[in-house]
Amino acid sequence: MEPSAFDSQTATREKLPALGQRMRNGQAEEQARKVRNYRELNRYAQKGQILFTGSSLMEQFPIAEYCASAGIRKTVYNRGIGGTTTDDFLREIDTVLFDLAPSKIFINIGTNDISTQIYGDGWQAHLLDNYREILRQIKERLPDAEVYMMAYYPVNAAFAGASEWSKAVFATRSNENINDTNEKLKALADEFGVRYIDVNDGIKDGQGNLRGDITVDGIHMYAGGYRPAFEALREYIEV
Repeated sequence: MEPSAFDSQTATREKLPALGQRMRNGQAEEQARKVRNYRELNRYAQKGQILFTGSSLMEQFPIAEYCASAGIRKTVYNRGIGGTTTDDFLREIDTVLFDLAPSKIFINIGTNDISTQIYGDGWQAHLLDNYREILRQIKERLPDAEVYMMAYYPVNAAFAGASEWSKAVFATRSNENINDTNEKLKALADEFGVRYIDVNDGIKDGQGNLRGDITVDGIHMYAGGYRPAFEALREYIEV
C-alpha cells in the first residue's frame, strides 16, 4: 500500500528534531565565520548609513544592487546572517547593528523562531519578547535612528521543490502563524513608535502563498523575488 500524504508528512515531522540539530550544528560554524567577517568589515564601514539586518531572508536580499540600479546614491550595508534567531541576534547585536551606528535600520528577524522544536508552544511569546528587547536597545542606544520593521514573507508549503527540511518547517512556519505574528509585529511597532512595512504585495500569489516562480524552496527567494520588497521600501531608503 502506498503511504498517504498524511503519513508522509507525519514521518517528515518526526525527523524534524534530528534534522534541526544537524542543521544548527552546521550553521553554528558558518554563522561564527560570518560574524567574524562582519566584525572586521565594521572597522572600515562608514557610520550613520543605512543598515539592513536580520536572518537569511535579509542576507540574501540584494539590496545594494537594487539601490545602484535605481540610481539611489546611498551607502547601504547588509548584515543579515542565515539561520539567525532572535537569541542569536541579541547575542551578536553589536556586530550586526550597533557597531555601524546606522541612521536607518531595516530589520527582518524572527522567522527562525517560529519553531516548536526550538522554543516549544511558547515560540511566539519568545519571539516577541526578544524583538521588544531589540527595539528597546535601539531606542536607548540609537535614539535618533529611523527603524523600519519589515513584515515576514509568506511561505509556499505546496512548492514541489521544497527540501525535506522545508517540508518539516512548514508544520509551524505556516502562513497562518506568519500572518498572526505579523499582526503582533504591527502592534509592537506602534508600541515603540517605529514604522512597520508590509513588503509582500507582489510576493504573494492569489492564495496568499509565496509565489512559486520566485522561490527556491518554498521559503527563500531568488534574487528577482525581492524586487517587490525593494519597491515597497524604496521611498524610505531614498529620503
